[in-house]
Amino acid sequence: MSEPTHETAQELAPPPERARTITDLARIAGVSPGTVSRALAGKSLVNAKTRERIEALAREHGFRLNQMASRLRRQKTGVIGVAIPLGHDRRQHISDAFFMTLLGYLADELTERGYDLMLRRVIPDRDEDWLDRFVGSGMVDGVIVIGQSDQFERIEAAAARFLPMVVWGNHQEGQRHCAVGTDNFAGGRLAAERLIAAGASTIGFLGSTDPIEFAARYAGAKSVADDKGVPIRALPTHLSPEHAADEIAAHLASNMAGIDGIFAASDMLAIACMTELQKRGIDVPGGMKLVGFDDLPIASQTRPALTTIRQDIAAGAARLADLLLRRMGGENTASVVLPPELVGRQTA
Repeated sequence: MSEPTHETAQELAPPPERARTITDLARIAGVSPGTVSRALAGKSLVNAKTRERIEALAREHGFRLNQMASRLRRQKTGVIGVAIPLGHDRRQHISDAFFMTLLGYLADELTERGYDLMLRRVIPDRDEDWLDRFVGSGMVDGVIVIGQSDQFERIEAAAARFLPMVVWGNHQEGQRHCAVGTDNFAGGRLAAERLIAAGASTIGFLGSTDPIEFAARYAGAKSVADDKGVPIRALPTHLSPEHAADEIAAHLASNMAGIDGIFAASDMLAIACMTELQKRGIDVPGGMKLVGFDDLPIASQTRPALTTIRQDIAAGAARLADLLLRRMGGENTASVVLPPELVGRQTA
């Protein structure tokens, strides 16, 4: 019969204590929890020797201050709310390439500054108080609204009570809310000038003229067309892909007599239009000149490559983030209007 195995004293010793809270770390360090909190925050109230000892213990235990608790003490959430109101077209998807491009740049800008994003897709007629509830929720430190849709007055009312809010959209003289966006009227003028210079004798505007931004694009194009004596016709079209294709097909079948140039309110509408034109054997640009708006990455990859009006989405996202953080600090910032740029490719 074998003799019993004797465990060593080292094996019988309890495992070392692991700090999981400020209180645990304070007990190990032999100081108060307040001293630990101040030391890890780098406060000069704690003498250098004590601070170095607490920092060394914190590293040894893999310990960090609970960020949420710190934010609550400072009455901050570390979260920026991003709302996309779709009052003009409830069927539009936030997976739309424009939204995804802008959201990507925004996420880069804000996460670099230490903020998380909370995204909301809003159908205003289902929730009339959507913006007041969002800004007053206590869940966000500031709000970015992507697109004014048909919500201009609601945004204006919220801006009177809530400073840390910036909107991607059109700026008009006298508005209260801070906006960042492209000069849509000037962009519309560039589009019409390009179509007419390419030989278009009658222009169709593809899109809705209800959203403020699209209305400004159409107004800019119409101002040039009127000056040149070129007819221009609005062709109402939704932005949701499953409806846009059918509506564009219907326009091409019944409303296109004499139209030999199309200004699409967005690149995605222009691409959908190009697809329908190709189905019908209409050559672009030989039989139809086509100009989009946005200059999304896909615009240079179509065949033929899409002529479009570029709005600098990356610069816009940077300005949105910068202005919002300044307003969160109490500054009442002015709106920023970015210049559009014609990107001449093959469709016009």
